[in-house]
Amino acid sequence: MKFDQAFGIHEQALKLRARRAEVLAGNIANADTPGYKARDFDFHSMLQREIASPQRARTTHARHIQMDTGIVPPSQMGYRVPSQPSIDGNTVDSQLEHSAFASNALEYQASLRFVSGSIKTLMTAIKGQ
Repeated sequence: MKFDQAFGIHEQALKLRARRAEVLAGNIANADTPGYKARDFDFHSMLQREIASPQRARTTHARHIQMDTGIVPPSQMGYRVPSQPSIDGNTVDSQLEHSAFASNALEYQASLRFVSGSIKTLMTAIKGQ
């Protein structure tokens, strides 16, 4: 058994869920900012991309500049289309953002529980109980 594959897709899912929580929290925080455009990304397509090619850019020399493109490249971030645009140009729908944030948090917790269960199973196997 390879330990780097012990958690399946949940490692990538946790990273993406954490990033999405940051994006949604930013939207909620800027709900009253004139001209702010709400952002989000398609979690499922990003997870499929992560599963298909999980390799990241790596440096080949200690003096090279580290690349930190983040788990969601800016090109994959999209703007929400408001159902009812405001006069000041803000596209944040607070109810939608709170709902998306709560759903994302629940799914993050589900992945954490799976990872926790996997760790407990591995610990039991290591101890031989």
